[in-house]
Amino acid sequence: MRDLLLQSAGVATIVVSLIHGILGETKVFARARIEPERLRTLIRLVWQASTVAWIGGGVLLIAAPWMASEPARHWIVVTLACVFGFAALANAWATRGRHFGWVALGAVVAMAVAGY
Repeated sequence: MRDLLLQSAGVATIVVSLIHGILGETKVFARARIEPERLRTLIRLVWQASTVAWIGGGVLLIAAPWMASEPARHWIVVTLACVFGFAALANAWATRGRHFGWVALGAVVAMAVAGY
């Protein structure tokens, strides 16, 4: 059961990451006016770098049960729970709780910790 929770957290992480990337491109940067254009490109790339990093975290959560290493499982869960927990808190604070992202990331953290 704990392996399933960990893998579910990984799948949810990938889904949340893809939503993050798509909403960034279609909602945030479609309306944002950032000058100079070079800076706009940099900010978009940094935004998408977090998307790619979160997908990598999701892959690690999915793969952790097959690693046959308790220390690897431990550090993957602890590290990603901290990363996604911080992201959830930052999202909740920045949007005053009006964005679903913090709830989704909070669910990822809860599943990962439960699967620890």
